[in-house]
Amino acid sequence: MLRDILAQVAQVLAVLLLAPLIQGFILRYEERVQRARGPSILQPYRDLWKLFHKQLVIPETASWVFWAAPVVAFTSMLTVPLLIPVLTNYPLPLSDMGDILGGGLILTLGTLFVNLAALDSGSAYGGIGSSRTVMLSILAEPTLILVFVGITLMAQAMLPFVVNHLLVASPAVYWSPTHLFLVLAFFILLLVETDRLPIHSSTHIEVYMIEEARILEYSGPLLGLLKWASMMKQFILYTIFCNVLVIPWGLSVQGTAIGILAAAAVLVLKFFLVGAAMVVVETVQSRLRFYRYQEPLAASFLLAILAILANQIR
Repeated sequence: MLRDILAQVAQVLAVLLLAPLIQGFILRYEERVQRARGPSILQPYRDLWKLFHKQLVIPETASWVFWAAPVVAFTSMLTVPLLIPVLTNYPLPLSDMGDILGGGLILTLGTLFVNLAALDSGSAYGGIGSSRTVMLSILAEPTLILVFVGITLMAQAMLPFVVNHLLVASPAVYWSPTHLFLVLAFFILLLVETDRLPIHSSTHIEVYMIEEARILEYSGPLLGLLKWASMMKQFILYTIFCNVLVIPWGLSVQGTAIGILAAAAVLVLKFFLVGAAMVVVETVQSRLRFYRYQEPLAASFLLAILAILANQIR
């Protein structure tokens, strides 16, 4: 029992401490692909350190929502690792608190509060960012639910650990059309949820600002919490994509200290591979006008439908 509790703590710490490392690798690799030197892979840690040592500047119109949003977003990202296979391939003491849909609900809770906080500040940029985020969510959230439904129908269970064991034990299911369609649908969702769709921009360019516009009024430690929560959300989505769908191997079976450390090292390697693929896909695509955001999301929605139909035919 004590070993399982320590393993669960290790999962949360892995998400908390390794999320900036993955972000640093993606930012550096993105610049290297474009033949630039790029920042250090440890730059996100330095940025967070700097933000947590800066002074807070709060808009006069801000209410309690503005203060609560970073805390809710950060706490939500610390809760999801309790429910999914991050380092172990078996459920831990608190893993039965929720299933796949429950984890998705917690992920969207942080997004909801950040959207409300962006509107609460009264900034025009906050309104732009929130409205664009909601427009993307209109197609992204139903598609995510359909992907979860497809996973549930394929594994006959809503627990991610069951899906992991099924794909490891059955190559026929792993290479089935249902699973392949789900992988492609979720990969497109990753592009959207991690701001890699070619309508996003990580810079302060007004016409492209989505995520940056929502948090433009934040500063200091509150901005640091939001940035860190965003990195952890990316880490969690990559974890679901790798450990549940694409590369379900390499997790600790017994929860020993050596097994946990090895699983963490394998997880980082998985993320580097997926992050490199995401950067290549983002780089080779031409930037789209914002109103064409529905095209990749519609393709993802169609792939999820095809996965469900292929499962029913099987």
